[in-house]
This record gives sequence, C-alpha cells and structure tokens, in this order.
Amino acid sequence: MRFDIAQILGMVLVVASAQGLIRQLIDHESTGLLGWLPVEFGGRVAVYAVVLVLGVLLTGWAHSRAKEAGRRG
Repeated sequence: MRFDIAQILGMVLVVASAQGLIRQLIDHESTGLLGWLPVEFGGRVAVYAVVLVLGVLLTGWAHSRAKEAGRRG
C-alpha cells in the first residue's frame, strides 16, 4: 500500500512539473506554481526539470518495490 501511495505521489509530481515546464517554455511570463521563487526563466525551468526527474525516479522506484512486494506476499 505504501508503494502505491509513493507511485501516486511520483505521478502527481510528474504531471504537475511537466505541465509547468511546458507552460514555462511556451509562455515565459507564466510562472505557474513557482511564481513565488525569486528566480528568472532559467531557474524556474531548471526547478521544473529537477522535480520532473525526481517524480519519474520516485514512480519507478515505487513500482519496482511494489512488484517485489507482490511476488513475496
């Protein structure tokens, strides 16, 4: 169950950061969720990209752990 929650959290991070990254690349003035950060365009793009990678890694890790737990249980 905890790996399912981690997968869901990872996918939420992927969806939110991918949407924000695409929006930032298309419209440089649209800051989205990261409007509170005191950085310009490049900094926001970098943060969105890092969160996207973290979301993908979390989702993949949780998926593999859930498969292992399913084989044992």
